[in-house]
Amino acid sequence: MPVALITGASKGLGRALAAALAQQGWDLVLDARTTAALEETAKELAGFGARVVAVPGDVTDAGHRAELVAAAGELGGLDLLLSNASALGAEPLVRLDALPLDGLRQALETNAVAALGLVQEALPLLRAAAAGTVVVVSSDAAAEPYESWGGYGASKAALDQLAAVLGVEEPGLRVWAVDPGDMQTGLYAAAVPEDDAPRPLPESAVPVFLRLLEHRPPSGRYTAPGSAGPELHGEGA
Repeated sequence: MPVALITGASKGLGRALAAALAQQGWDLVLDARTTAALEETAKELAGFGARVVAVPGDVTDAGHRAELVAAAGELGGLDLLLSNASALGAEPLVRLDALPLDGLRQALETNAVAALGLVQEALPLLRAAAAGTVVVVSSDAAAEPYESWGGYGASKAALDQLAAVLGVEEPGLRVWAVDPGDMQTGLYAAAVPEDDAPRPLPESAVPVFLRLLEHRPPSGRYTAPGSAGPELHGEGA
């Protein structure tokens, strides 16, 4: 069975993607900071017949990243690394003139530095896989100047560029940055708590990721087209 490592997998989009892959027969290594929620998710997904290993911890910790990749190795290798864990930098979000610099550092550390660190740790297994794949979860805030989203958007823009360069440097892999669009998640609620407008559930974005894995287009940045359903809008080369 193919093996996927998913960060930020205890809830929201990470959990939805893990559930979809488990139902397709993938074995999983799951990361999140909250042990109880992560173990509950792992137990539920194991009910689909998948081997599921829960490794709680913080992706900014190099030792934790090594533990995640070692767990994948024990399952037989690593076919898919999916970086979904994210930090906002401020909760709720604030304008740049009020953004704590430590908050910006936290967003960059979690969203870009740790994601690259995990790729570096996992590259030997990914290169050895028949179809090694890296997916990073991006945001439209990486490309559009939304008020109060500057710090988070900057960290996701950095992540996009890292993914783009990785795709060039590792032609044997597929490397996709995916903007899943607006979703009803805990992260968004923490970012803009006063915005209670209805938004799609994270499960609505899952088909975009599954179609990428099925059709394996070139490395690049892809966006969910919103109301157009699971079709892909690509910026890949």
